[in-house]
Amino acid sequence: MSSPQRIAIDAMGGDRGVEVTVPAAARVLNRRKDLVLTLVGDRDRIKPRLAQLNQAGRDRLQVLHTDLAISDAERPESILRTARESSMFLAAELVKSGDAQAMVSAGNSGALLMAGRHLLKTIPGIQKPAMVATIPGAARQCLLLDVGANPECDAGQLFEFAVMGSVLAESLNGAPAKVGLLNIGAEIYKGTEAVREAAARLENCPAIQYAGFIEANEIYRGQADVVVCDGFVGNVTIKASEGVANVIRNVLYHKPAAGLITRLSRFFSASIVHSLTMQINPERFNGACLLGLQGNIVKSHGNASVLGFSHAILAAASEIDHQVPRLIGDKVAAIMAGNTPA
Repeated sequence: MSSPQRIAIDAMGGDRGVEVTVPAAARVLNRRKDLVLTLVGDRDRIKPRLAQLNQAGRDRLQVLHTDLAISDAERPESILRTARESSMFLAAELVKSGDAQAMVSAGNSGALLMAGRHLLKTIPGIQKPAMVATIPGAARQCLLLDVGANPECDAGQLFEFAVMGSVLAESLNGAPAKVGLLNIGAEIYKGTEAVREAAARLENCPAIQYAGFIEANEIYRGQADVVVCDGFVGNVTIKASEGVANVIRNVLYHKPAAGLITRLSRFFSASIVHSLTMQINPERFNGACLLGLQGNIVKSHGNASVLGFSHAILAAASEIDHQVPRLIGDKVAAIMAGNTPA
């Protein structure tokens, strides 16, 4: 029997902290027998929320106590100056020490980036880590990066994002990944200088299956497995996508739409409508992997529900399974050496 996966949870992070993170951890432990979770946070607030955890799950749960949490209002650099005993920093330290193979946090994004870069360091050949998320409702799974870690990027960083995204997509799908650059048009003269220069580099890199410029509406048509952009554009894109998905779900289930549901039922069975709403449910895709570090970190939405945070934990388990940091390091090293990875 293989060794269990060990994941550290920043139990204090997010808009509702332990009210979400602890039930989510219990939910995952009850369903996955191959996980060991360490909840980092205030034990007096954590333990009363473990009632739904079965005995087998309790045997695979550990609590590392701290009552210090990083708020969204704090500047990211404060985690290095005054918050090394915070739940976020201690969870990241567990990954550095090898006591955990991944960590999950719904806390301050900037502080999480700061802690990750300080403790885990970037992979050789990577300038900065990038957050990657899955676009909900796309014709096929589409990975978008960066979605918030780097609001401004040069061509070199965009190229690195393409490399990292292709590695993740190929590890998940078991097939070569098509990579596109998000742009305002398909013409070669459109876009910022950084985007056009990144396109030229990708066109000349045999290790990347470059699909050209991708317009925003084409993300949902399966034109590429990976779509690359700077963190400002990516963050706006992913949040707009989630907003539209939620509008559709509300129309189908929550609005005074009895007449609509009746009309739909004439054409679709209830199971098909349910399948549609699940396909576009953003919570199923919660968990932005932080690529480019020498370790696995997953960022959850700060306002994630118990279901959403559960999916972020499962995303961390997937990162462990696929050994993404090692694969990225191998591909970057091969490109730098002028070789095309197999």
